[in-house]
Amino acid sequence: MRSRYSAYVLGLEDYLLASWHASTRPASLDLASDMPAKWLGLSVKAAGKEGDAGTVEFLARYKAGGRAYRLHERSRFVREGGRWYYVDGELFER
Repeated sequence: MRSRYSAYVLGLEDYLLASWHASTRPASLDLASDMPAKWLGLSVKAAGKEGDAGTVEFLARYKAGGRAYRLHERSRFVREGGRWYYVDGELFER
């Protein structure tokens, strides 16, 4: 999870796509067209795994367009060939 957060901070679309499971991976992310964000921090609230499936609940904070935002998500991951891949996530409402 931390590596994907860092990739968002640095705008590393190739890494994000490579660490996304093929079954749910978008064709592109086009981060350059998004409103520029200043990422302020990541807090991992919970993590767990069972066999080759895992979850991470996190809270990421950022500013965009002069406003502060929080992204609170429970992400699902799957391990294949010794590597973990992001599958999808469930957003928590504020």
